[in-house]
Amino acid sequence: MSYSNEQLSALVRGDSVHKSVYTDPEIFRLEMERIYGRAWIYIGHDSQVPNPGDYHTTLLGGQDVIMVRGSDKKVYVLYNRCPHKGAKVVADGCGNAGKFFRCPYHAWTFKLDGQHLAAPMKNGLENTCFDPKHPDFSMRRVARVESYRGFVFACQSAHGPDLKEFLGPIITSIDNLCDRSPVGEVEVAGGSFKVWQPSNWKVFYENLHDTMHANVTHESSYVAAREQAQDYGSMPLELHIMDGNGEPYGFWEKLDLYAFDNGHGYMEGIFNPGAIETDPITKAHYETLKEAYGEEKALNILGENRHNSIIYGSGSPHTVFQQFRVIRPVAVDRTHVEIQLFRLKGAPDDIYKRGLMYANLINSPSSNVMPDDIEVYGRCQEGNQTNGGDWISMHRYDGTDKPIEGGMVATNGTSELPMRNQFRAWKHFMTTNLYDAPAQSEDSGKATVRSASGEPIAPATQA
Repeated sequence: MSYSNEQLSALVRGDSVHKSVYTDPEIFRLEMERIYGRAWIYIGHDSQVPNPGDYHTTLLGGQDVIMVRGSDKKVYVLYNRCPHKGAKVVADGCGNAGKFFRCPYHAWTFKLDGQHLAAPMKNGLENTCFDPKHPDFSMRRVARVESYRGFVFACQSAHGPDLKEFLGPIITSIDNLCDRSPVGEVEVAGGSFKVWQPSNWKVFYENLHDTMHANVTHESSYVAAREQAQDYGSMPLELHIMDGNGEPYGFWEKLDLYAFDNGHGYMEGIFNPGAIETDPITKAHYETLKEAYGEEKALNILGENRHNSIIYGSGSPHTVFQQFRVIRPVAVDRTHVEIQLFRLKGAPDDIYKRGLMYANLINSPSSNVMPDDIEVYGRCQEGNQTNGGDWISMHRYDGTDKPIEGGMVATNGTSELPMRNQFRAWKHFMTTNLYDAPAQSEDSGKATVRSASGEPIAPATQA
């Protein structure tokens, strides 16, 4: 069925949401148009394309796009489509295109910024409307692209807020991640984990700040961790990380949950990887930050303990263990998640190894923790297909949220404020016309990737 704005609005109540937002393919199609066609979405980090010709493919809503380092050393984001017959110019993944892109179908070529370069047998195009300078014959660029501290975002709408305005207070999570490097820079290191989830994309976002599920869903892993620790006679960090999910409800109630405009937010960290006074790895990290920033700022940086941050539509950065779970909707019941791990430039290598350990324990396909979540996500998807009911509850501590600048804070750490906030943003995107629909680039030669301050992105440096 087709939906009017009034019908879409009626699907979201203050304390509940209709199950069709998770199961209806038509609503999913509208989400790709109205959320992913209007919001700023994380594409990748500029360290993934350090050299001219380097490219990385990903999804921008339902659109295949390419992030590429141009010959001018700027970063561009192009739709992965040849304007001749519509073929994808590069296969999914990453690589180096050389000095130009070459379509594998008829060998049309394009500069790394998308501009038309050449087509074979041009005599056959004479006396036609073919014009190599016209944007219709170039690879189209996404309407707007900005970078903040190396994190590249794209927006398919030519109008609307800039990146900083869209991110609002959640931009501080990116700051904290980068500031944990003594030189203020991070880079994607090694490969990435990729996981398919048989569920709607919104379920994952809700779960990221769902503090009521941990000691239920993850019982098998934290019980195993405690049994192993008993055998060892101690609780090493690897087991402590899994054990954290087994904290009693009273622990979770005391955590802070912050919710911001546009669906963003973060929850307070559930543990520190080690105190400066007692953990040698953290102490060495602190010393490098102290030398770079001074004692007060170094303490503030490491004292900012956030667990899962949410950049709505893009995914979840984790600042303490320097990783980013990139969430890509593929179908109404299918979601692709890519887990990127970052190296803090200039920080002790043990900090990177600790982040890698966390990624393997929590976010890898072989994790003892993640499969628990994927199982219940799938069960939600299946259960919402039945006739057992129509509404999803978001009642916990409804009506008690406290307003703060740019959003709200929960009065109890088990509140469902984050879910209500996400659907407040969902309703806003889906039913208002503050942004243009996905827009065509005005000219393939005009749009360049700029930082949030307006400056062209500088070339990435190798660590």
